[in-house]
Amino acid sequence: MPSDSALRIVWIYPDLLSTYGDQGNVLILEQRARKRGIPVETVYVRSADPVPDSGDIYLIGGGEDRPQILAAERLRRDGGLHRAIDRGASMLAVCAGYQIMGTVFGGEEGQPVEGIGLLDIQSSRGPARAVGELAAEVDTGLGGHVLTGFENHMGVTRLGPGVRPLSRTIVGIGNGDGTEGCHAGKIVGTYLHGPALARNPWLADVFLGWATGPLTPIDDAWYDRLRDERLKAVLPR
Repeated sequence: MPSDSALRIVWIYPDLLSTYGDQGNVLILEQRARKRGIPVETVYVRSADPVPDSGDIYLIGGGEDRPQILAAERLRRDGGLHRAIDRGASMLAVCAGYQIMGTVFGGEEGQPVEGIGLLDIQSSRGPARAVGELAAEVDTGLGGHVLTGFENHMGVTRLGPGVRPLSRTIVGIGNGDGTEGCHAGKIVGTYLHGPALARNPWLADVFLGWATGPLTPIDDAWYDRLRDERLKAVLPR
């Protein structure tokens, strides 16, 4: 991001994919950037509009089966997100949006639907819905934190060799194999709502750091206390 320009955040298809307060991820990025004096411009891209390729951070949320299929079709045709990633932008994809980033996911009746291929993952319908709190140990390449959030999905996601697990579950289902989410380059996918960045502000700072460089610290003592309280409530005794 040039030093004389605003950080550009792009929220993709809020009219199709924005369940469980996922738009809060945008608000957290805005807040934590402005606390550091970083100017922010946020672009809301509805599904009838082209996706600009000039953003710094892109986000997409969760949603129901049919909107998910429509979003995948439009993103494949559009090409703007691919161009943005190719030039170095970052991406946070949540739940249905996470599945779309892969090569295939399950449709309304479990039929395979083509994804957009930005992540080396394949998703399908699992045997039962995963609902509840999740806690997981994050890949040391992203800081080794404890990730928390709320999951509500029927997905099973298989990771290919082109990605790494975002975390390994302590409590919860995640991908269905003991891992939760994945990451590759500057793309992070997760099943977690909460919103994810409100529950895990350190992850918001990962995206801000990718876009702007080293960040000045923020006092997150409030978050540490809240995280510890939540972990006590969900971890096995």
